[in-house]
Amino acid sequence: MVCGNVDRPNVTGLDVRPRRWHRGRNPVNLSHLYLRNARPFLVAVSALAAVIALACTGDTSRSPAATGLVQSDAPRLAVEPADLEDAGAAVEAFGLDLYRYLAAEEGNIVFSPYSAAVALAMTRAGATGETERQMSDVLHADLVADLDAAVNALDQALAARPGRYPVGDQHVELELSTANQIWAQEGFALEQAFLDRLATHYGAGVRTVDFETAVAAARETINAWVAEQTRDRIPELIPDGVLNELTRLVLTSAIYLNAPWQYPFPEGATSTAPFHRLDGSTVDVPMMGANESFRYARGDGHQAIELPYVGGALAMVLLVPDEGAFVEFEGGLDRDRLGAILDSLRSGRVTLGLPRFEFRTQVRLKEALSAIGMPVPFTDDADFTGISREVGEDLVIQEVVHEAFISVDEDGTEAAAATAVIVGETSVPMDPVTLTVDRPFIFLVRDVETGALLFMGRVVDPAG
Repeated sequence: MVCGNVDRPNVTGLDVRPRRWHRGRNPVNLSHLYLRNARPFLVAVSALAAVIALACTGDTSRSPAATGLVQSDAPRLAVEPADLEDAGAAVEAFGLDLYRYLAAEEGNIVFSPYSAAVALAMTRAGATGETERQMSDVLHADLVADLDAAVNALDQALAARPGRYPVGDQHVELELSTANQIWAQEGFALEQAFLDRLATHYGAGVRTVDFETAVAAARETINAWVAEQTRDRIPELIPDGVLNELTRLVLTSAIYLNAPWQYPFPEGATSTAPFHRLDGSTVDVPMMGANESFRYARGDGHQAIELPYVGGALAMVLLVPDEGAFVEFEGGLDRDRLGAILDSLRSGRVTLGLPRFEFRTQVRLKEALSAIGMPVPFTDDADFTGISREVGEDLVIQEVVHEAFISVDEDGTEAAAATAVIVGETSVPMDPVTLTVDRPFIFLVRDVETGALLFMGRVVDPAG
């Protein structure tokens, strides 16, 4: 274990001269690397932070270092068709695991599986041994040939989703942007291989800040970057007190989505209607109304419907358990059941009632991630020598902070995530049905081609 003075020269050949910052493309998530012992649209934004710190305290003084951008010159890798296969499956599996843990708490939930997965995958790029194995298991790396290549392919696929699309007699804009950025202590020694991996697979460089003597300014800088990437929907991802003088690295991944519905809800069709909460009480909410051709399914104890966004590449899926069946349905939702539900969707005329909703979730994920399979990265047994051979054995993830926001109305979705669109059906059309979402439900914002979950959550009280 390295204790005492941790002033280290930079890796041989590493250029730390200030450079123009090139933004990468990826969702809003923060992975803070701390020293041990020291943390009118549908709008959805998300951020994650994993904090890594040294395993010992002591003299951490160092000579002043120039601020700027530490970045590999390695170009972003081109996407091979095979890299995109099953990329969404890994994100979906991770999201469902995390949802089951978060669902133990009461209230509404929104989070971004994609955003969280990207931030953790960047952190995993510097892990070795049991630390790397556990992070790979939690991220379901076994479902893809190469997790880094899969994330790169998925990120670049999402970059092709934005554009102007026709709706009726006009064209509307779908905006989807992602960005990754790493923040390191000035003068902190980073492995060239780690920098290369960040550049080639995540489009990310490393910005230097001063956690040791100007931690408040460093926090303000990182939060300002997140706010910019999320159009100010997440203005303060990292709360006061999470970072300290032992912080060495913060990995951030941001995603923003502004997506109009393919079939907007007519404003004149919105009326006040009761919504039945889990405890049996009711609350009056603005209930939007539409009568369109949607993909819909009626299953054992539930209904499901897919609402496409313009362009056909993104969609929101609503899973609506029968009255009194929400808890049982939620507890049994896994990849097999979700896959069966999605496969059962068929096009037909649906009279739909859906409440407007808007809320925010702020959560720390250390306990959740430990519980679903990666406790070692949070302990003194963690090994991040892939980040720095100098002190990698003394680095540990101290905390993972996540925040997401979502707002749904008649026009569509604005979010730090992605959207999915309905595909055509060749089967016999179903009979017209009515679905009034007047009870707790689960929502998924998906990329249709890959199946990646960009956002996931539940609404148990649209008013609160």
